[in-house]
Amino acid sequence: MKTIHSIQELRATLQAERAKGKRISLVPTMGNLHEGHLQLVRQADGCSDIVVASIFVNPLQFGANEDLDSYPRTLESDQEKLAGAGCDYLFAPSDAEMYPNGREVQTQVEVPGISNIHCGASRPGHFQGVATVVCKLFGIVQPDVSVFGEKDFQQLMVIRRMVESLYLPVEVQGAPIARNEQGLALSSRNGYLSAEQLEIAPTLQRTLQETKAQILGGRRDYTQLEAEAYSKLETAGFSRDFYNICNASNLLPADETCRHLVILAAAPLGGARLIDNIEIEL
Repeated sequence: MKTIHSIQELRATLQAERAKGKRISLVPTMGNLHEGHLQLVRQADGCSDIVVASIFVNPLQFGANEDLDSYPRTLESDQEKLAGAGCDYLFAPSDAEMYPNGREVQTQVEVPGISNIHCGASRPGHFQGVATVVCKLFGIVQPDVSVFGEKDFQQLMVIRRMVESLYLPVEVQGAPIARNEQGLALSSRNGYLSAEQLEIAPTLQRTLQETKAQILGGRRDYTQLEAEAYSKLETAGFSRDFYNICNASNLLPADETCRHLVILAAAPLGGARLIDNIEIEL
């Protein structure tokens, strides 16, 4: 695996690969990699000839009082993991490389509506930052396919809508949520949890499973189900962010006519804001 830091070198390298008829995939990350990221790389490796992973802690998607400065940077360890997972090229640009004229004058990409609910309501501007950097990475790498985790369900939908709206020639694939043995969705921010909190954290997934079972059992009082879930999580030690039963096609509140649902949840625990989701077919 080769690590590249400049856009110019990466473009020249991939142009040569593309001239050979190689199919190129991209896995965008912020580093501090875990098994969930490596599953994305392996999925990309299975549907392309050349896998490019990117590591860039994107300032545009962090809000005020979020963990930009403290977000773990573990490049050497990440390089070893990516090489073992089948990555061919790692693109690890600096902030100056990605935003050479400064972030203040950076052209912004926004997917309206869907970017301002759920996580977008809790973290204003977050998805604008995500869409902007992913659009830049698509322009730099020009991948045939790009793989994103389904743990960030709303983010995946934002990216898909951006690609559709801007007619970008990229196939966007989702990858199943990677979990530990207790059911906790893998996340770089799980490293902020204490040993005691790691025991509590799987309660989020268990609560989602319990709500799903209630819905499959016939309950349709979604507002009451959400209230019951909040109570369980707060009793366990989580703080409240959101727990929303949604129409999976547009992420608006579900009603009794919806047949494909998704429950989106975000719940702070200690120093970590945990997110998870579960889909339901009726």
